[in-house]
Amino acid sequence: MKIVSLETFSVAPRWLFLAVHTDEGITGWGEPVVEGRSATVATAVEELSGHLIGQDPFRIEDHWQVMTRGGFYRGGPILSSAVAGIDQALWDIKGKALGVPVHELLGGAVRDRVRTYSWIAGDEPDRVADHARERMQEGFDAVKMNGTGRVRALESKAELDLLVGRVAAVREAIGDRADIAIDFHGRVSPALAREACRLLEPLHPLFVEEPIVPELTADFGRICASTTVPIATGERLYSRWDFRDVLGSGIAVAQPDLSHAGGISEVRRIAAMAEAHGVSLAPHCPLGPIAFAASLQIDFACPNALIQETSLGIHYNTGSDLLDYLVDASVFDFHDSHVDRLTGPGLGIEVDEAAVRRAAEIGQRWRNPLWRNEDGSFAEW
Repeated sequence: MKIVSLETFSVAPRWLFLAVHTDEGITGWGEPVVEGRSATVATAVEELSGHLIGQDPFRIEDHWQVMTRGGFYRGGPILSSAVAGIDQALWDIKGKALGVPVHELLGGAVRDRVRTYSWIAGDEPDRVADHARERMQEGFDAVKMNGTGRVRALESKAELDLLVGRVAAVREAIGDRADIAIDFHGRVSPALAREACRLLEPLHPLFVEEPIVPELTADFGRICASTTVPIATGERLYSRWDFRDVLGSGIAVAQPDLSHAGGISEVRRIAAMAEAHGVSLAPHCPLGPIAFAASLQIDFACPNALIQETSLGIHYNTGSDLLDYLVDASVFDFHDSHVDRLTGPGLGIEVDEAAVRRAAEIGQRWRNPLWRNEDGSFAEW
């Protein structure tokens, strides 16, 4: 079998899909995207395609090594995301050709179903309690929310009270048996993160996610040591080398993104490294159905997988949602907040190629918001 072509498709709401075609009629699908930079990643995929066309798609590890190490300049979100989508597609091809799901090729399933959580509210959270109740009625027993909107490096008591009040309202709405994850989205300073986490301790969040930007990774040790709240991070770390120091800092949950951190091949290695540090795995995935399927394949194969993010109904999904590009959306049936083990070959999904091609004719130009503080200075989104 040989790879004959690679096609990318920019589709709503903010996704980039990749089809890798072979001379035997098997097509593998991947999702190589940096949200807001999809055209740049598509160019990176095209640049990498020169190595792949005419090659055997089964040599996944060799292709991964060449794509990541074959150039003098390496790493970063654009290249790592391009490699991630290609890697997903190659695993999809191999699983389809052999008639088995990807997790069987990774050593077999370690669980029969995976717990998931769903988003509530938006970038600047409001009506959080009502939205949390709606998610419980939909069958989820875990939700994630942004803790704050834009914040300053050090905040007033009033702003901190708003943060705690939002989380307390959700806790009251869903009870003590359900879980709340709180995303700080890298918006707060290390000092504010330490203060905010201590205030949140009585509400027992499942974890606080990305309290600081990845440039400040060296501060995770101090943050983790200052609170009993489990700390999660990793959506903006792109390789096992990026994770190497943070895994020993005291974090509780590693969150590599299957569309950013080198795909299935690299995230499987990151998961094993996390396991050696007693750190759980919760792949980051506010993206589309291909990335979600790839995440689930990792979850089914990794013993330290804790919970899986899903973008179903997330506030970014305007114009299209998680299930819209699948021939059979029932493979992702959510019940009791879980998804059953995918049994179909490859990634376990069938992409509706006609729907993808129609959507790509329109395309998408999503960009993340640009925020400013009241004094006009830049604020982290």
